[in-house]
Amino acid sequence: MTTIRQRRVGKGTEAAEDQPSEETNVKPDGKIPPGPPGGKLWNILSITVGGIVAISLGLLTSVYVATLHENDLWFSNIKEVEREISFRTECGLYYSYYKQMIQAASIQQGLHGLVYDNKTESVRTINILERMNVYQEVFLSILYRILPIQQYLEPVYFYIYTLFGLQAVYVIALYVTSWLLSGTWLSGLLAACWYIANRVDTTRVEFTIPLRENWALPFFAVQIAAITYLLRTHLQPAQERLTLMAVFIATFLFSLTWQFNQFMMLIQALALFILDCLDMLPTAKVTRLYIIQISGLLLVCVLQFFNSMILGSLLISFNVSVLIARTIQKNLKKGGLLNRLGKLILHVLLVLGLTLLINKFIKKILNLESDEHIFKFLKAKFGFGATRDFDANLYLCEEAFGLLPLNTFSRLSSTLLFYVYGFVLFLLTVAAVIVAFRNLRLFFFSSISGSNQVQLKEKMEEYTVTLRPDAAYSLVHTILFGCLALSTMRMKYLWTSHMCVFASFGLCSAEVWKLLLKCLHLYTSQRTQVIKYSIPIITLLYILFKFWPGIMDELSELREFYDPDTVELMNWITSNTPSTAVFAGSMQLLAGVKLCTGRTLTNHPHYEDKNLRERTKQIYQIYAKRSPGDVHGILRSFGTDYVILEDSICYERRHSRGCRLRDLLDVANGHIMDGLGENEPDLKPSVYPRFCEEIKKNLPSYTMHFTRVFQNKTFHVYKLAKHK
Repeated sequence: MTTIRQRRVGKGTEAAEDQPSEETNVKPDGKIPPGPPGGKLWNILSITVGGIVAISLGLLTSVYVATLHENDLWFSNIKEVEREISFRTECGLYYSYYKQMIQAASIQQGLHGLVYDNKTESVRTINILERMNVYQEVFLSILYRILPIQQYLEPVYFYIYTLFGLQAVYVIALYVTSWLLSGTWLSGLLAACWYIANRVDTTRVEFTIPLRENWALPFFAVQIAAITYLLRTHLQPAQERLTLMAVFIATFLFSLTWQFNQFMMLIQALALFILDCLDMLPTAKVTRLYIIQISGLLLVCVLQFFNSMILGSLLISFNVSVLIARTIQKNLKKGGLLNRLGKLILHVLLVLGLTLLINKFIKKILNLESDEHIFKFLKAKFGFGATRDFDANLYLCEEAFGLLPLNTFSRLSSTLLFYVYGFVLFLLTVAAVIVAFRNLRLFFFSSISGSNQVQLKEKMEEYTVTLRPDAAYSLVHTILFGCLALSTMRMKYLWTSHMCVFASFGLCSAEVWKLLLKCLHLYTSQRTQVIKYSIPIITLLYILFKFWPGIMDELSELREFYDPDTVELMNWITSNTPSTAVFAGSMQLLAGVKLCTGRTLTNHPHYEDKNLRERTKQIYQIYAKRSPGDVHGILRSFGTDYVILEDSICYERRHSRGCRLRDLLDVANGHIMDGLGENEPDLKPSVYPRFCEEIKKNLPSYTMHFTRVFQNKTFHVYKLAKHK
């Protein structure tokens, strides 16, 4: 902890001393002025110092989250089963494939077990590499097996240290993006400090380590940094080719590691489309980015054995539609003002129409229904009719898929991040509107020829603001992902991290301060430079003095993992059931059962498959009002040997009436919900009591089908009779 404190203070001091060195880098066209003979040396020194600070902050963040994880669980001291239980819900499922590959007799056998898996879903053989994004677990397991580190590092530590190491990549990418936008590494320093100070709202890696987003978001941040550099003017051809290669690699890795990649990149494609339509980005570069997105996703599709959900993604349909529409409308950006507006509206309608047509055609050909639950959820969420669909309601009732809580903004405001973000967002939005309108007017003036056209353009540019392509992209990116975060809390991490970049860029940008001071009639170049450096330094000092003691207290707080009931259950399953036994229960618990015991499951939390969703709904009848014969028949149809009932679900109080799992099942089954409150008029009382409650009474109608074999304060395990 002392080391962390010393490194953090050292960086803050360096930043304060070296800020004037960045002044020579601030040029709208991205060129470095000739300057005095020592200018080049000073620029190299500045870049070197900025790079060292970036790497140091990245490593500091890795150490910080790793220490929090250790202190929260006492991970180094607890048993292996407790470590595995700490990987809750789907995290445990993903980690189980890493463990499976490590324990396989050979790499070939491990891969064969994943491609022909019959333990994740009973009575079915599925291809894990096709269904799930687990190539990162495969790669890490192979790396662990071939490197000479087995004697020094346990497999679990190799895994979690890799994830914590990716946090360093994440922070460095955010730092570099802000640096590229503002021209000074002081901006990157501020972005990284904001990311750390707002850790609760910028990452959850320390307690959901194997979650797909923790693998994917660092690569997404690298991709955004590369796009930011690509959109700079005056790039040499070699620089542009290398940058495009970096964008492709980052896009590919992002797509490979997260099943929701297509939706995030669709938002990114929409941002590019909007800016291209308003002529705020170079069309040639936008086209290359569309092609990179399609290529990266198709390459992932091949690696995932032609996963149909990827082929039927809206992203591919949208990008292909844009390219087709642009071929049809070759003179989109020519003509008078009204003609240009008409073409633009027609272009947007054509792209949307083609997207829906192509997507519907692909899904019809492939008979694709894997992602239908997402669209049902979106339809219900945004008020396009109530639904009794079990899957849609399961998402709607989860807090993570609800609206962003208002207390998020109070936390972000406590670090001044939200205030600065709002200030920069307002200024650049105004600037973007002016630039977009000016671009449309310039198309009108393009019909004027000769010296009059040149004079009119020069006069307009003299009195209007400018917005660089990279800043324009960052603006639309943050607006669109902000809308996503506001509507779905789970996606806030995509927004808040970029919020740190966007706010720090604005606070350290000469263009932003120049625009503001000109509006107030206070502009001088000296005043702009003073404000550009003094305000960020004051903000950094505020963050340091206000949050440093809290961070130190957080790092000194020691806790310990404690879940004796789940540990007892896993130990009992390992010791008292056959290795081929099939278990049914809640998705979240069964992921842990697979990881800790290796037993076969009936269902699991990776929900992107229609058959699995239908199977899960059937398995969950153990918490509905059904007869013991019906429940037994359903469970046996999936080969179930044991069923685990959880009191926390059967007697759930976490959700309000209407959102408890038993309520969702009752409504889906057409039954009246328990408790006081209104019911829809067509719902009927069930003739059977709730299964999970009634089975505990050991009535003959239940004991003939189920025998209780394990019980503690939280779990009840029943063995199923195998009579016909």
